[in-house]
Amino acid sequence: MTQTADTGQARSAAARRELANAVRALSMDAVQAANSGHPGAPMGMADLVEVLWNDFLVHNPANPAWSNRDRFVLSNGHASVLLYAVLHLSGYDLSLDELRRFRQLHSKTAGHPEYGVTPGIETTTGPLGQGLANAVGMALAERVLAAKFNRPEFRIVDHHTYVTVGDGCLMEGISHEACALAGTLGLGKLIAIYDDNGISIDGDVRGWFTDDTPARFEAYGWHVVRQVDGHDAAAVAAALTEARAVTDRPSLVCCKTVIARGAPNKQGSASSHGAALGAAEVEATRANIGWAHPPFVIPEQVYRGWDARARGAAAESRWQDLFANYRQAFPELAAEFDRRMSGELPADWRECADAIVRDAIAGNKKAATRKSSQQAIERFAPLLPELIGGSADLTGSNNTDWSGSRPLRREALDGNYIYFGVREFAMTAIANGLALHGGFVPYTGTFLVFSDYARNAVRMAALMRQRQVLVYTHDSIGLGEDGPTHQPIEHAASLRLIPNLDVWRPADAAETLIAWRAAIERRDGPSALLLSRQDLPPVLTPAHAGLAERGGYVLHEATGTPTLLLIACGSEVALSLTVAEQLAAGGERVRVVSMPCCEVFERQAEDYREAVLPRAVRRRVVIDAGASAGWYRYTGLDGLVIGIDRFGESAPAAELFKIFNLTPDKVRQSISDFLTRN
Repeated sequence: MTQTADTGQARSAAARRELANAVRALSMDAVQAANSGHPGAPMGMADLVEVLWNDFLVHNPANPAWSNRDRFVLSNGHASVLLYAVLHLSGYDLSLDELRRFRQLHSKTAGHPEYGVTPGIETTTGPLGQGLANAVGMALAERVLAAKFNRPEFRIVDHHTYVTVGDGCLMEGISHEACALAGTLGLGKLIAIYDDNGISIDGDVRGWFTDDTPARFEAYGWHVVRQVDGHDAAAVAAALTEARAVTDRPSLVCCKTVIARGAPNKQGSASSHGAALGAAEVEATRANIGWAHPPFVIPEQVYRGWDARARGAAAESRWQDLFANYRQAFPELAAEFDRRMSGELPADWRECADAIVRDAIAGNKKAATRKSSQQAIERFAPLLPELIGGSADLTGSNNTDWSGSRPLRREALDGNYIYFGVREFAMTAIANGLALHGGFVPYTGTFLVFSDYARNAVRMAALMRQRQVLVYTHDSIGLGEDGPTHQPIEHAASLRLIPNLDVWRPADAAETLIAWRAAIERRDGPSALLLSRQDLPPVLTPAHAGLAERGGYVLHEATGTPTLLLIACGSEVALSLTVAEQLAAGGERVRVVSMPCCEVFERQAEDYREAVLPRAVRRRVVIDAGASAGWYRYTGLDGLVIGIDRFGESAPAAELFKIFNLTPDKVRQSISDFLTRN
């Protein structure tokens, strides 16, 4: 049976109002103290959140990481103080002092909810719509894990995902992408609560948002509960009960609310959306809602009404008893569930992965690195049942499937491959939700040029330090005839600007497997793999085993002390080797450095980095089929970067490399001219 919250008491309407008013008071007081924030949505949502958290949400404040807890996502993350208030009131390790320090340096109450900073926060939200897409990923994770691990008498994976959304979330295009897919997959344990207050920053949304939202979601295949009074606790409870009873479709509960409910002069207006109410209005609100307590003072009976610690401990205890019996009946499944939810790789992972990489180096052959990536998945996936992936309608081009791929469908939720459709942004944000939920290592695929569509979700993965493998193929003008709309120029450099994102551009099949292994093993952030459409010759030899994983290494050494450093990644590494040979024939002592991942290289010890790129060698050249700007950190202003700083052309790849002067003869001539000047 699906788990439910046990409130242990029935509450009168007056008692519920007092509990909700505590949230209103804390919200307006915290924003007023900071003189910054968004009091309107928290005050308007206080009644519906009180019902959700006290009557429906199954969670344990003493253990925010309990695997079978319900997930709660505040997609309208500007209402962060609402979440901080209910976390504090219900018993999480979030003190009243932290609410007093709302939006202050190093507090646990940042301007928007931040995963990993505040206990009880399931995901970082603020960029509107992404929390909703994360929630789709979490609900998907619950369904897939349930299909894998549950047995008729043991429903060890059995929880809901609740997400609140505002008008802004539903205006963002990602809401369409994510919710259409959620409806197609029939994610019945996903319940979205729409805070329909009709106000955004610019005012009354009727001037720019007149969608029939309920009809839109019904068209997606969702169950919709219309016209719920978000300030009537009984109506909200009835709507949530109805939503939970529908198990074959996600549900949208449409709650009509008044922004800044209780503020006599500002409720219902945009002036309350993103600014403190002001001291006078705060006091007027206190009088209006009958809250007779000073700022940040909560009566003991209110704390008792909100306290979820006892019922949370009881809920987890019941689950632990169930899991203990499950472990007795299915010890191998229980051990695998524990491993996956902990994020640990299998015990024999490194031994097996190293053997796979050694074989790849020994058998290194000419191949497109997108194809080498597929071979990496083919070899690694059987070791990793947690590996789940898909593509944004480019499976055959991204090569993201493998022989063991099982399509994930509404009627087949034990699959491991997701056909995301043309939804790059939602795909990446849904994968973030899969990672956040736990139990999965997600990977996603599209063309590198379309990483722009997904960029903010990539940024959020990096900000939250979530493990996700971003497969980006067709990494340069080498994709050829599709032309400048599909040829990435600035994209690799742009991705390298995102903190905590490892960007790998491997030079051959062996480097590609090494990049995949590194991305899977990395637990503190996402990795992007930039892969070629065209075949690349093998460059990594057994002599370099163990070096490529350091992000940058000496691939070819000069005869004697080097006088010139050639640095390259991806398809330009083989080009650099050819040019180095030509320059050496003319007496130049050239070292070639393969730099598949600058971020990993920069994390190496200083003595290693100095050994690869010695300061004494000042004549440095980078060769890259993309934007030049980011490479000057390795060449210095006196060095040479041979790159592409304009858009591409539509022509066969070989012809394009000639047009853009990325042939051995053209590159050698550019370097010779540079050496003459230096």
